[in-house]
Amino acid sequence: MPKPLVAIVGRPNVGKSTLFNKLTGRRTAIVEDTPGVTRDRIYGACDWNGKEFELIDTGGIEPSTDSEMLLFMRRQAEIAIETADVIILVTDVRTGVTAADEEIADMLKKSHKCAVVAVNKCDSIGPTDPTFFEFYSLGLGDPIELSAVHGTGTGDLLDFCAAHLPETEEEPEEEDLIRVAIVGKPNVGKSSLLNRILGEERVIVSDEAGTTRDAIDSYFENEYGRYCFIDTAGMRRKSRVDDAIEHYSNLRSINAIDRCDVCLILIDAAEGVTEQDTKIAGLAHEAGKACIIVVNKWDSVEKDDKTMLRFTEDVRRDLAYMSYAPIMFISALTGQRVDKLFERINFVAEQSAMRITTGLLNNVLADATARVQPPSDKGRRLKIYYMTQAGTKPPHFVIFCNDAKLFHFSYQRYLENQIRATFGMEGTPIRITIRQRGEKEM
Repeated sequence: MPKPLVAIVGRPNVGKSTLFNKLTGRRTAIVEDTPGVTRDRIYGACDWNGKEFELIDTGGIEPSTDSEMLLFMRRQAEIAIETADVIILVTDVRTGVTAADEEIADMLKKSHKCAVVAVNKCDSIGPTDPTFFEFYSLGLGDPIELSAVHGTGTGDLLDFCAAHLPETEEEPEEEDLIRVAIVGKPNVGKSSLLNRILGEERVIVSDEAGTTRDAIDSYFENEYGRYCFIDTAGMRRKSRVDDAIEHYSNLRSINAIDRCDVCLILIDAAEGVTEQDTKIAGLAHEAGKACIIVVNKWDSVEKDDKTMLRFTEDVRRDLAYMSYAPIMFISALTGQRVDKLFERINFVAEQSAMRITTGLLNNVLADATARVQPPSDKGRRLKIYYMTQAGTKPPHFVIFCNDAKLFHFSYQRYLENQIRATFGMEGTPIRITIRQRGEKEM
């Protein structure tokens, strides 16, 4: 079950990102005295008095022109109102209540969602600033005096949020459930594929890009296993994301990649691999997710006996960093090869969760170093002592040596290839950490 969501809303430059960083304990959001700075990833996990929830920094108003400010403010607030369980309206004690504050407060009251006013920038020590009491006029109950910079008042704010979050039932860990995110740029057939898999019109399908707004979870079970498929909104280039709703859709898609076990990276067979495809695939690769490159709309391509081979070569060239990912050619429209996806999903999920004993790893290491000697520099040769596996999903290996500076990237890649040649690891990235003698384990 998804964690409860707490949204931070407000007009620009009131300290939303500063508050977000303070509550999450990480400098995730960029902080700058300029409206509209927050545009990247804005989800963060919070834990207060035993209650876990997701915090989202809405990024303020991002108007393309001043004349559209009210329109964009309304869109931002409506998205936060629709998805959140608790909403924090951040205001600025230095400016007092503004028309924008009143506009957002009216939206919150009409939504009947639980909301609280956080009066930020109450940084001085001593009596309460008289301006603070103006914020009672917003009609959202008792405001909370806050300094996001210093952290004062954040405990009261978190107490309020924790008290008003819905109770969530702890779901037992389902080891046999595989979470699969379907990702790709707009209009590559993500929703069509999900509907084909589920055998029903679970999500809206349209030729209009951007139909899917949310990351939708669909649980499915068949003879191959139990799955949770996550259909995501198509991710466009940031330069083209000037709509607040699409901005949030992108963020939800990125969040879906984080919580999945396997990513199906959909590519349009008619268009081939585009620049945006490489960026989306890069997100899954960097997140360490098991991946399958799925070429959709294969039925619409004119083919000869070498079409598939040429397309495969193009994919391997353009997505060279994902040489480990298998490629499948399907048609969500006709159902061609869709049923074969399940076996491949199960396989790459198993590969990502594979554990290898230290003894076997060091046998491979000894054989690899005997075939190709470790590099040397200025008469000093790299000595590799042993290798062990530190984690899974993705497989993470730690190699101990005499001098990490001598461990050239090319030799690291050579050892990775030897591991893959011996144990497979198809469909999953591999993480390798180099530690030298005397260095403490993290």
